[in-house]
Amino acid sequence: QVQLVESGGGLVQAEGSLRLSCAASGRTFSTYAMGWFRQAPGKEREFVATITWSGATTYYADSVKGRFTISRDNAKNTVYLQMNRLKPEDTAVYFCAAGTSPVVRSTADIESWGQGTQVTVSS
Repeated sequence: QVQLVESGGGLVQAEGSLRLSCAASGRTFSTYAMGWFRQAPGKEREFVATITWSGATTYYADSVKGRFTISRDNAKNTVYLQMNRLKPEDTAVYFCAAGTSPVVRSTADIESWGQGTQVTVSS
């Protein structure tokens, strides 16, 4: 399995931006599809974005499409989530995730989770 460590969360005002990073170690990072999920208090963990092992294909939840961008640098074993035009409803703990499916859009696809990083958007 791959080990994942997120960073970059914090407090930001509405319409602001944050970039999350997820550093991977362990098995070959470039063989994994990567994704970001989030969980708000009292809610289930939900899909945010995913990227294939090559970085050629990405998918997004409708709620973040056009505002968030997922990318990866296989040479640095890192995946990123650039979040722009943040809204208070984006407030959640954000989790990095890895799986061997072509993409990871469901928690059932996930083999490894990071510990999570808090993102809080104030209005």
